[in-house]
Amino acid sequence: MTVKESRQKNWKRLFVILMTVNITILLAIVMFIMWPVPGEEFPDKQYIEEEAGAEFTIQSSKNNLTQLVNEYIDKLLKDKDDKYAISLDQEVHLMGTIEAFEAEVPVNITFDPIVQENGDVILQSTEMSLGLLRLPKDKILKYVNDKINTPDWVVINPKEESIYIALTQMDIGNFKVRVQQFDLENDQLSFRIKIPNETLGLE
Repeated sequence: MTVKESRQKNWKRLFVILMTVNITILLAIVMFIMWPVPGEEFPDKQYIEEEAGAEFTIQSSKNNLTQLVNEYIDKLLKDKDDKYAISLDQEVHLMGTIEAFEAEVPVNITFDPIVQENGDVILQSTEMSLGLLRLPKDKILKYVNDKINTPDWVVINPKEESIYIALTQMDIGNFKVRVQQFDLENDQLSFRIKIPNETLGLE
């Protein structure tokens, strides 16, 4: 076999290998996009009114709530590098980065907050992106769900493209909280705080 024939044979072999790798990656991406996304069970709703205790109403602004939520996220997710952040304007915006394809990829999700009758909140996604990838919204939310450890009272449902925030089940010591008003457009936010009688030794 001549040198020329040997080079041609090696070239053909490399070409076949490269084509096989490309086809495998393409099939993996297609399967990722087409694979059905499972739904998540929302937590059972709790009503703080059913528990005896003293109630107080507090009001806040978008700026104050944004600062409080971001500090809580940093503590909850042990986010020392501020990889994740929430901002509030007319909608709720989640910004951050997650590890994808062996790289840090920016993720941006916009939500419309929907207050539930018991004071919990559903964040219904309206827009989202994962870097420059043009993926279906449910796939992006599933990827976020797989990469971020959330507490039991935060349920990400990729199938419904939403996040359920069970504020009434937050672990905040002796207090319980529910949303009373969440009007971002007019910057009118209010919450009801309950101190159960049993925590005050009144039962």
